[in-house]
Amino acid sequence: MACPMDNGTDDTNQIGSCLTKGPGLLYSEYLLLDKVLSAQRLLSSEYDKEVHDEHLFIVTHQAYELWFKQIIFELDSVRALFSNEEKLHEKYAQARILNENNLHSSEAIDESRTLEILKRLNRIVLILKLLVDQVSILETMTPLDFMAFRDYLCPASGFQSLQFRLLENKLGVKQAHRVKYSQSYKRVFGRDPNAVEAIRRSEEEPSLSHLVQFWLARTPGLATNDFDFWGKYRRAVEAMLNEQRQHIHEEEEEEFRKQLLNNLAARQAVFDSIFNVAAHNALVSRGERRFSHAALQGAIMITLYRDEPRFSQPHQILTALMDIDSLITKWRYNHVLMVQRMIGSQQLGTGGSSGYLYLKTTLSDRYKVFVDLFNLSTFLIPRQLIPPLTKRMKSKLSIVWDYSDFEEDVVSSVETSSVNATTSSSSTEQKNRKDNYHSDERSCYGIINNSNTDLSVNNGSNN
Repeated sequence: MACPMDNGTDDTNQIGSCLTKGPGLLYSEYLLLDKVLSAQRLLSSEYDKEVHDEHLFIVTHQAYELWFKQIIFELDSVRALFSNEEKLHEKYAQARILNENNLHSSEAIDESRTLEILKRLNRIVLILKLLVDQVSILETMTPLDFMAFRDYLCPASGFQSLQFRLLENKLGVKQAHRVKYSQSYKRVFGRDPNAVEAIRRSEEEPSLSHLVQFWLARTPGLATNDFDFWGKYRRAVEAMLNEQRQHIHEEEEEEFRKQLLNNLAARQAVFDSIFNVAAHNALVSRGERRFSHAALQGAIMITLYRDEPRFSQPHQILTALMDIDSLITKWRYNHVLMVQRMIGSQQLGTGGSSGYLYLKTTLSDRYKVFVDLFNLSTFLIPRQLIPPLTKRMKSKLSIVWDYSDFEEDVVSSVETSSVNATTSSSSTEQKNRKDNYHSDERSCYGIINNSNTDLSVNNGSNN
């Protein structure tokens, strides 16, 4: 009998057997390490002039490509979740058109999906942090060491990374926003029809930015016949600016008063650009903004009411999207500094670009997909001026609304409405379904007897 105080140091206690039966692969076989670890081909060695640091250069870039693959894998899954949400919303919209008296809510957000989206976006964030830090490992190589094997690299270049191009496209970097040299991908991938097709497909499929905008445009409370957030927010902004104008006119020093008035006029113009749809769309067409007008409204509302349970996860998603944009920009910046350190600012890149000068142009906002989220702080107003939520809106933002609870009813409603158009019994059936729907709605909101029940645990909220 084994001693109950045994600390497990006896070697015989460490011998065990496999608890489950699998395909019978060993560690190296499962990971195909024979292929992975034999993929480091040193060109300097093939020319009998082996350079020690070329091995580091290859391993680092191969690691980048593996992590790019994982990011794309996560990104595709997030896009699929958002896309399913979009399709389900269209189904609800169709149901509402066919049977408007029966279904009146098309602004639902499925929190069970947003929690999974948030988890995967945060995983991408952590991977990108790793990639940013990985640059410092490559910087242990000196410019002289790099020069010893750089000529062997031509015409290879990081610009030829297919996965990074796909990653950018899937996030939402548009062809028109790229610098001119970066737009001609066929010149780079022309000999690989599969790569050209993959890039074309990634440009035509809905990007993460597109799907996020569609999601934001459905934010509860935007409709004028609902809470009418935008109308109330606009009046709050006008009140804030008028109050500031009054305080400025009380300033005795004329020069300082003029300076403050000029600053207020500039701020007024910025706010006018979001309240005027045409002005906003003009900024979008010039590439200074990315989001649709409705999406921007949703983002502002979520930011202002982020403490409400139902907006907790959406606000965290917006934060994660900014983190992704920020980390990619940091990675670009670190890469630019490293290139300048290795080859200076005048040498051409091995792929034919202007090297450092080209890479420096990729640091501008034109490559930020979610630049509008970074600029949300421009449109914040003091907490005391944020329009108070109505009792109905407060209730709506305090619960979980799950599409899956109503999907069968919606599909049934679409089908039944088409049939009822040609039958005389439609009014009675619609009334029954309407009563059932509102009964489910009251139950979902927790209105029946248990209106104070805490539902935050069910939606994964941190609040």
